[in-house]
Amino acid sequence: MQHSPASENTPNTAEIQQIVDSVYEKYKNVDDGEVATYIPELGKADPSHFGICLATVEGHIIKAGDWDKEFTIQSMCKPFAFQMALERWGREKVLKHVGVEPSGDAFNSIELDAKNTRPFNPMINAGAIAVSSLIKQEPVEAGVQHFLTTMSKAAGRELKIDQDVLNSETLTGNRNRAIAYLMRNFGIIDEQVNESLHQYFAQCSVLVTCQDVALMAATMANMGMNPLTGERVFDFQFIKYVLTVMFTCGLYDYAGGWAYEVGLPAKSGVGGGIFGVVNRQLGISVYSPKLDAQGNSVRGILACKELAGHFGLHAFEFTNVGSSFMQWLL
Repeated sequence: MQHSPASENTPNTAEIQQIVDSVYEKYKNVDDGEVATYIPELGKADPSHFGICLATVEGHIIKAGDWDKEFTIQSMCKPFAFQMALERWGREKVLKHVGVEPSGDAFNSIELDAKNTRPFNPMINAGAIAVSSLIKQEPVEAGVQHFLTTMSKAAGRELKIDQDVLNSETLTGNRNRAIAYLMRNFGIIDEQVNESLHQYFAQCSVLVTCQDVALMAATMANMGMNPLTGERVFDFQFIKYVLTVMFTCGLYDYAGGWAYEVGLPAKSGVGGGIFGVVNRQLGISVYSPKLDAQGNSVRGILACKELAGHFGLHAFEFTNVGSSFMQWLL
């Protein structure tokens, strides 16, 4: 395991590192779940991989295990795309195309809200495709590059797209095509259906590490500013809306259980990643590709529960000292 220079310069980060290491050791041999195979390229992931990373708004990074292994971001791209749509079009315009209510159904359900024929929220595939339609550009590769550039700024390094995963998503994405054409039928997305789908597939295919995602989360926690580079990435006035929808909808049909047990705005992806945001404090990222029935990382869920308990991170933790992660750095 490697420790960051920032953690070595702050005395109390040694204690945080010990806790993160202990959580890693506790769950690294858990073998439940299955690697996603409905996108064939994802089935090639090493099921033994397991990484944890915490990044604070002060720029401290604590990590354990396979924190530096690359994997595709998958549905963890959805909050960031939603943020970009809000910045481009504003709240009212975006809400005409996608709602903010939990669906209670699987992430890839072919359904719309019967009351208004919108997708339920931007964290499920239907809503994410609607959002992709809003942020795509002409030519379509310009929109993809804009998303990639924004994610690179949030991660603090230049990211790239896994072309093999993108090709695999495109070849096997018929369920997402069905969702897109359903929305086209109701006027939720425009006639450029294939371009919207390409934007979505490309967003999901961005390669990241646990540290990248922790820094993306920390950038949201830090009011839109990357805590390492100091660069403004996101417009902070919209982050509260993104975090709210993450809290209520980010873990699909486990969203209620997650809110109850972990209590953080978070998002998962079928690549095996989960990230959480502790507002004004830190970002948390975990990676392990074996998934449960809801499509969430098994080891990731266990690790997040444990870390939230250790550090008092639940949004409704009433013990003032225990609810502030920053006390560990003082």
